[in-house]
This record gives sequence, C-alpha cells and structure tokens, in this order.
Amino acid sequence: MKRIILIMMAAVMVLGFSSSAFGHCEIPCGIYDDQMRIEMIREHITTIEKSMKTIQHLQAEKDHNANQLIRWVVNKEDHANKLQEIVSQYFMTQRISLEADKYTQKVSLLHHMLIFAMKCKQTTDLDYIEKLRKSVDQFESLYFDKKKKK
Repeated sequence: MKRIILIMMAAVMVLGFSSSAFGHCEIPCGIYDDQMRIEMIREHITTIEKSMKTIQHLQAEKDHNANQLIRWVVNKEDHANKLQEIVSQYFMTQRISLEADKYTQKVSLLHHMLIFAMKCKQTTDLDYIEKLRKSVDQFESLYFDKKKKK
C-alpha cells in the first residue's frame, strides 16, 4: 500500500512539474486570468522586438559576435513560441467556446497572431511587430467587450 501511495505521489509531482512548463492546464480548473495572458503576450512581443533590433544591430557590425547573434535569434524564437502557446493553448482551446459571441472574429484575430508570430521567427521585419500589436489590441477589445458587461 505504501508503495502505491509513493508511486502516485511521484506521478503527481512529475505531472505537476511538467505542466508548469506548458502554460495552463486543460482540466478545466476554472483558474483563469485572461488580462494577465494578454499582458504576457504584449511582453513577448516587446521581447521579440528587442531581439529583432539587436539582431539587426549585430548583423550590421563588421566583426559581429556570432555567439551573441545566435543567442538573440534563439531568444526571439523562444518568445514567439511562448506567444503562440498562449494564443493556441490558452485562448483557442480553453477560453473561446464554439458558441462564443463573435467566435469567427475572435478566432480569426488569434490566427493572425499565430501567423505574425511565425513571421517574426522567420524574419527580423519589424512590420510584424506592429501587426502583432494591432491584432492583440483588436482581440482584447473584442474579447473583453462582453466580459465587461457582466
């Protein structure tokens, strides 16, 4: 009996640690902070922007530091991935129900964010930063419209 309890406790610990690395649960737990997720997306966009600008600066240097260049590229990729995870794993799978008011518009804006984040991974084109910010602003306005009335 003790062995089973120990195995179960170990499994819970492993699952607990692994789920913390992946955004939010899909239980559903009922613990949601939508505004915080929007702010996290904005922070990722700012970090991607800084990475892009630093990459451009480093590439322009005659004797650029390849190590630093690679680190900034990895940083840009990492934050774009985190942004995509919030959009897909948090909003699309958990917060936008199939019956949601203005479902198509909300999902369309989220899809735009996913595409623009992908483009940020592929390039250092700062136009995608502005497109991301605009999409987040539009989504936030649309998403919270109904929630503010409650």
